[in-house]
Amino acid sequence: MTTVPEPKTEPSLLRQAFNVPNMLSLLRLAGVPVFLWLLLGPKEDGWALAVLVFSALTDWLDGKLARWLDQMSRLGQLLDPAADRLYILATLVAFLLRGIIPWWVVVPLVLRELVLAVCVLVLRRRGFAPPEVTYIGKGATFVLMYAFPFLLLTQGGSDLAAVARPIAYAFTIWGGVLYLWSGVLYVVQVVRALRAR
Repeated sequence: MTTVPEPKTEPSLLRQAFNVPNMLSLLRLAGVPVFLWLLLGPKEDGWALAVLVFSALTDWLDGKLARWLDQMSRLGQLLDPAADRLYILATLVAFLLRGIIPWWVVVPLVLRELVLAVCVLVLRRRGFAPPEVTYIGKGATFVLMYAFPFLLLTQGGSDLAAVARPIAYAFTIWGGVLYLWSGVLYVVQVVRALRAR
């Protein structure tokens, strides 16, 4: 855990927003309300699935492009996890409202986000940067982003739904456990940093 560094000379936030990786992240963020509307309004699951797949692809691509083009930025470091969290929370809420997953799956994952939000606020008040993203946290997000499209495919009584069901449940369980465990690791990081201070 590190303290917040002194500000460096960096391009303005507006200029950072116009680099290719950050434009992809902004596009991904803009897809969140579209995704929710498709799921909860007209219930166009096919189009919602397409938005979700597009989000997963751009999530992978923006990180790769940031490294390849040497366009890593502070804005990108904020936008990327924000987009991930918004998609996860939006999907969980929409799936709960649609009856795709039960409340006892949704509640622990949403509570994890609330606990981490409080941790970040406490760290900022004490002059620390947010916790470092862990490999387990990245892996958990990756697995959940695979679980969600498969969960959408389970709707209905088609052969495709029958094939998708065990895959969806396996990814959901695996991703959910990793997501909660990564939350515990973040809290441990925060407690250690505060005690060391």
